[in-house]
Amino acid sequence: MANDGNSLKYKRLLVKLSGEALMGRNGYGLDNAVVDRLAADLAEALEAGCEISVVVGGGNIFRGLQGAAKGMDRATADYMGMLATVMNALALQSALEAAKAPARVLSAIPMPTVCEPYVRHRALYHLERRRIVIFAAGTGNPFFTTDTAATLRAIEMGCDAVAKATQVDGVYSSDPKKNPNAQRFERLNYSEVLAQDLRVMDGAAIALARDNHLPVIVFSIEEPGNLIKLLRGSARATVIHD
Repeated sequence: MANDGNSLKYKRLLVKLSGEALMGRNGYGLDNAVVDRLAADLAEALEAGCEISVVVGGGNIFRGLQGAAKGMDRATADYMGMLATVMNALALQSALEAAKAPARVLSAIPMPTVCEPYVRHRALYHLERRRIVIFAAGTGNPFFTTDTAATLRAIEMGCDAVAKATQVDGVYSSDPKKNPNAQRFERLNYSEVLAQDLRVMDGAAIALARDNHLPVIVFSIEEPGNLIKLLRGSARATVIHD
């Protein structure tokens, strides 16, 4: 039987997953074992009583900025990147259903043959009925990142926080994989992130979180079970807030 979530620090959480997280150590596409592990973590969070939603990127398949850098029209390239996120969202939904966690994909670009269109009240309906909601196609607009989409959807859903899943256990002053002396931050405010250009998320996403008092949590998704630790307040992570 599912828990009621009373022991959780965050009762409603949006998790931002990059496309790169889904490809594991592959150079492209999806690593099914990694997708299954991430789905198991999300299913565990749902079982613990958290209302979970997810925004997934598409960089493992196509990046709009890279397409534009090669001469493609930027808006067209961004739309292609949004379609890549739908593919990832469907793969994650399949893995969640296999893990006995009901899930729904809602796309900002309507494509009713494969998933539901994004409608705020529909998304809230699914969350309240203990389904994991996967938001696909970013905001539906070019020139906006999936980080901005994650922040926007978290605010629309009334989430307690947005959790950005990364390969490291928080925010550092520089890449800790390249600089062993990089400083790790336990807590930051939005102004510090912007002033120090820490690149946690793009500037629009951080400004949107700041203006709506939405905490941003940066944690590692590499360790299985880390999401439930985050929900209980015991994960090693960086919290960005007022």
